[in-house]
Amino acid sequence: MGFLLMIHSLLRWLIVIAAVVAIVKFALGWLQGGSYQKFDRILTAAFSGLMDLQVTLGLIFLIADGIAGAGYPIYRIEHGFTMIVAAVVSHLPARWKTASDALRFRNTLFCIVGALMLVYLGVSQLPGGWSR
Repeated sequence: MGFLLMIHSLLRWLIVIAAVVAIVKFALGWLQGGSYQKFDRILTAAFSGLMDLQVTLGLIFLIADGIAGAGYPIYRIEHGFTMIVAAVVSHLPARWKTASDALRFRNTLFCIVGALMLVYLGVSQLPGGWSR
């Protein structure tokens, strides 16, 4: 169980790194009027894919650890719910596949920032928060 929690805890930093790269890329693309390229699609997919992996690992840990005796304290349920919402927000850019490049850059930027804010809130709900 400890190994799964360690992977789940380390993966959050990959998500933060991917989010920071994406925020810079999409902010520049939006402000400079760039065209939405293949790398932008890959970056968006990588971020949402990492979010999906994180939620999957978290749910496995939540269920397995709860069955093993840790139970389901409310902070874990709140954390899980917040993170599922963050993962959903990370997938919203798919709604603008046919939009103009400027709109895609802006909306994807806002979705990633929103998902990252939810991740921050979700991790803060845990005992120890970001210092874990």
